[in-house]
Amino acid sequence: MAAGVPSSVKELRFTRSGQAVAFWIMAAVCTAVAVTLAASAIYRDHNPQLPHPAWALVPLALAVLAARTAAGMTRHAYLILTPLGIEILPLFRPAAAMRLVVWQEIAAAQINAAATVLTLHHDAAKTSGIHLSLRPIRADLRALVVKAVIGRVRG
Repeated sequence: MAAGVPSSVKELRFTRSGQAVAFWIMAAVCTAVAVTLAASAIYRDHNPQLPHPAWALVPLALAVLAARTAAGMTRHAYLILTPLGIEILPLFRPAAAMRLVVWQEIAAAQINAAATVLTLHHDAAKTSGIHLSLRPIRADLRALVVKAVIGRVRG
């Protein structure tokens, strides 16, 4: 490992797993619709007005797309807390648009009452900073993010 590069063991990764739940549900519903449309082929002899089974490919394609999106959200990081600072990775093109906020840039950190928005202030007057939505992170993990960030900023 190169000198000056922090060990990945010393970092905390938080994914968009809370946001992925809706996509997993959408994938399950689209799969159920596709199976229903494909199964209707059995009864087309009795009722020719039923849709052709090939129409099952449309919701099946949507199910695959939703499942891939959900898997990506579950697997890839949204926030990474490292010894250098906080890495913020957007949903689209995370490698190109990643933002690193070093700990020295953060004068104060605060959380709203609902624990859904984390604000990182760059100055003591709290006139500039970054608002981070914590909604993509699972609700049970939001307290860990807040504790880690506020503990590091104060400590």
